[in-house]
Amino acid sequence: MRIGVLTGGGDCPGLNAVIRAVVRKGVATYGHEFVGFQDGWKGPLEGRSKPLGIADVRGILPRGGTILGSSRTNPFKIDNGVERIKDNLAAQGVDALIAIGGEDTLGVATKLHELGVHVIGVPKTIDNDLGATDYTFGFDTAVNIAMEAIDRLHTTAESHHRTLVVEVMGRHAGWIALHAGLAGGANVILLPERQFDVDQVAGYVEKRFQHQYAPIVVVAEGAQPLEGQMILHNQELDSFGHVRLGGIGQWLAEQLEAKTGKEARTVVLGHIQRGGTPTAFDRVLATRLGLHAIDAAHEGDWGKMVAMQSTDIVRVPLAEATRELKTVPLERYAEAEVFFGS
Repeated sequence: MRIGVLTGGGDCPGLNAVIRAVVRKGVATYGHEFVGFQDGWKGPLEGRSKPLGIADVRGILPRGGTILGSSRTNPFKIDNGVERIKDNLAAQGVDALIAIGGEDTLGVATKLHELGVHVIGVPKTIDNDLGATDYTFGFDTAVNIAMEAIDRLHTTAESHHRTLVVEVMGRHAGWIALHAGLAGGANVILLPERQFDVDQVAGYVEKRFQHQYAPIVVVAEGAQPLEGQMILHNQELDSFGHVRLGGIGQWLAEQLEAKTGKEARTVVLGHIQRGGTPTAFDRVLATRLGLHAIDAAHEGDWGKMVAMQSTDIVRVPLAEATRELKTVPLERYAEAEVFFGS
């Protein structure tokens, strides 16, 4: 069988580990042939691919990013996109695809499966917001990067007696903010799952200063104040209909400085959270997912996504995994309620 592999959406640590696992087991155990489609769904859309053999995946386990490239291409927004993908797969003799990505990439995979394309999905996102899986690879690395940044910011904040607002990624789900904030000892953690009252956040900040400590506020990029307190500055949409976010950290720092009279600065971690070498946890998880993905493809169990549930790797329908985002269930974190700024 000739199998195509692609990585779509935002890059993250662990993508290369999945590619490596799929190719090594696929070639050595099953005798399959692989091609790597370049730059996400743009690859099969434009017929751009390159051979993938064992020699091509040697040494890539610790590398961040993806050797195949990525993009946020949505073939369903392009004229005859699906037909072009089917034609290019047929022209290159590709029997099936292993798509590695998050909600958008696997959302496309789900629709293609329903239209007859043989697809297996592998969950990837630093946001950890895909359904039907407890964890996605890339999340642990992003949390550790953010936590280390928060650790370092504590000392400089206290040296200058200022508030530091740390903006982390998280459009609709605040998993990174929650885990990094708790692990890094943040004083306030603001999530997309709950609107916050900026006056209440200012009260927490003032209380921290009263104890002779400088506050750290962690805010997810998708967090929003109570209705009427902030207006989105950028209404530009990407090909999947998402508003481009950014700016909540700076807005919040300005508000806190005005309300408390204490200097406030913003640190936007941004793409730093995506880059660099994956943690041991993400390397192992990505490798396990890759091994199970090629098993599913070999067995012809199409339309499935490999997922981590408890400590097991299982197969779930792609449609189930992409039906709705997995947001932070705040009721399960009642012990951390004081951090949520409400």
